Amino acid sequence: MPVYNAAQVADVATALRQAQADWAALSLQQRLAALSELVNAIEADREELVQALSQDTGRQQESVMEVNGVQNTLRRWLATAPALLAHEAPRRSQVPSILIEQHRRPYVLAGVISPWNFPLMLSMIDAIPALAVGCAVMVKPSESTPRFVPVFQKTIARVPALSKVLGFVTGPGQTGEALIRNSDLICFTGSVRTGRRVCELAAQCFIPAHLELGGKDPAIVCADADIAQAARALAWGSMVNAGQSCQSIERCYVHRSILEPFVKALQLEVAGLKSNFLEIDQGQIGPIIAGLQAPIVQRHLSQALSQGAKAVVGGQVREHQGGLWCEPTVLVNVTPEMAIMTEETFAAILPVMPFDTEEEAVHLANSSIFGLSACVFSRNVERAKSIAAQLHAGAVSINDASLTAIVHDAAKQSFKASGLGGSRMGAPSLQRFYRQQAFMIKDVGADSPWWYPKAAEPQIT
Repeated sequence: MPVYNAAQVADVATALRQAQADWAALSLQQRLAALSELVNAIEADREELVQALSQDTGRQQESVMEVNGVQNTLRRWLATAPALLAHEAPRRSQVPSILIEQHRRPYVLAGVISPWNFPLMLSMIDAIPALAVGCAVMVKPSESTPRFVPVFQKTIARVPALSKVLGFVTGPGQTGEALIRNSDLICFTGSVRTGRRVCELAAQCFIPAHLELGGKDPAIVCADADIAQAARALAWGSMVNAGQSCQSIERCYVHRSILEPFVKALQLEVAGLKSNFLEIDQGQIGPIIAGLQAPIVQRHLSQALSQGAKAVVGGQVREHQGGLWCEPTVLVNVTPEMAIMTEETFAAILPVMPFDTEEEAVHLANSSIFGLSACVFSRNVERAKSIAAQLHAGAVSINDASLTAIVHDAAKQSFKASGLGGSRMGAPSLQRFYRQQAFMIKDVGADSPWWYPKAAEPQIT
């Protein structure tokens, strides 16, 4: 992995800035045509991209999903951006004799710092709308998963117009710091701890920061829920990508009256999932991707078990040929103060505890520093919506889990320590990448009653 120092990052930023003026001067249709070419370029390099992602992350199914996801994100913006970025017609002000023209001015250089769990997808989820608006973009992916970068640079080179305004720099935290210092705005996805540092540096540089940080997403399963549906959805929502997703379900609160049948149904679903340590394309659960995360997973699991929790399926972190796999795990007999119920675990572990009233369930779900997303299960959709309205979370899935991972056209913002800034989903996502400029044009020849009164003409005597 090339490690870009501060001077090299500044050089990349300078080149991107120089190219941005021509990119922004293109019509929206011309910029979208270049992004449309990128869809085809990704398809041409699909196998290499999947291979690079799989080599870094140890999972294949999700790597295929990533490549598909980037293409789908491109197609979504190709379909929706024309209407969202259409020029506004001039309008008369409420102030007499004034015509208003609204203009959008893209930030010159948007910086993106992305994490290791979805290296390609989370590098591009902010870059694509920024490019559509007219920004140049500089991306620093995680130093834990950089192998896709040279492959994707080759992909980008297939679209000459894009290759001048979309650049990548690789390296550790110091490279990210240099990126922030050379950007006009920053989009960061990662931990709360690093997000605070990013926000502080952005404030020093006086640039906007849009942060999507950690989560400890809760699920509430009401007494009238479809048990089989809830168990199946939560098995996916907690275990996909081996639980290494910010929107993973990490806490499950179940009405006491259905606790036993629900746990049995969930146990059956999770027990059917297999680790992929023998063959990467055999089994649904990949390894712990980042070495720094492994001791956190092991600490949370061992503490919970030592404090009385019971694993009804799984319960161990196993080593295979130097890698670590967390067994798909369901825990019961957990208590609210356990670390596995309060801190982000980021693993294929779902702790389950009962509640007696919906008020108690809401209280437990909201007793967290996080507020990324959540889910509620009830056959009575109005009841589920009533509960959802009380949750401190930016996105709430009803009768499914982690829908924010696949539904990208719904605007949402993070609550509490889970993030800051504008929505990265839905139509408002575009607004993060431009500033509003207004021309206020006075009618030619019109008098202005707010001016100082005309001076009296001198009297000639």
